[in-house]
Amino acid sequence: MASNPVSKLTEEQYLAIERAAEFKSEFLDGVMYAMSGGSPRHSSIAVGIVAELRATLRGGECKPYNSDLRVRVSSRMYAYPDVSVVCGKLQLADDQKDVLLNPIVIFEVLSPSTELYDRGVKLQLYRTIPSLREYILVDQNKVQVEQYIYQDASTWILREHQGLDAELKLDSIGAALPLRLIYDGVDIDS
Repeated sequence: MASNPVSKLTEEQYLAIERAAEFKSEFLDGVMYAMSGGSPRHSSIAVGIVAELRATLRGGECKPYNSDLRVRVSSRMYAYPDVSVVCGKLQLADDQKDVLLNPIVIFEVLSPSTELYDRGVKLQLYRTIPSLREYILVDQNKVQVEQYIYQDASTWILREHQGLDAELKLDSIGAALPLRLIYDGVDIDS
């Protein structure tokens, strides 16, 4: 006996459901995935990144956004990165003005439940965003940041930063973030 095929959502169906929902869900290949809450450590790191970027970029053309801003990665994927940075005018997908199209930097704070996804599918698909120049993965269990930097359509290089004395240089937005500030107040296990 044949089973009924699972019906996939279109982009439009996802957006209609998501805009009416009380909680956030990401979208990948026609399926919605509810987002779980983060740990205090995850939240503190993400807030620290936004705060430091906001202070560093103040008065310039670039601005950071938190995980409330939905990003259209492609017709296959919509996501809520922990932190996005846009330089210049926001490009928004439609009249609802709630879907970002032009992030230049995206940060994801790694969680045990999402680390493989952030390093795999998200890394692969985020790199297809035409405006994206840097993808940053921030470990919440140790002082370590991985920085993927756009070189050309087929080449991204990886820079790793470890320890509180290291500095994350974001050339695409003209900023530098000392890791000691990203992890300020965060209790990292020795």
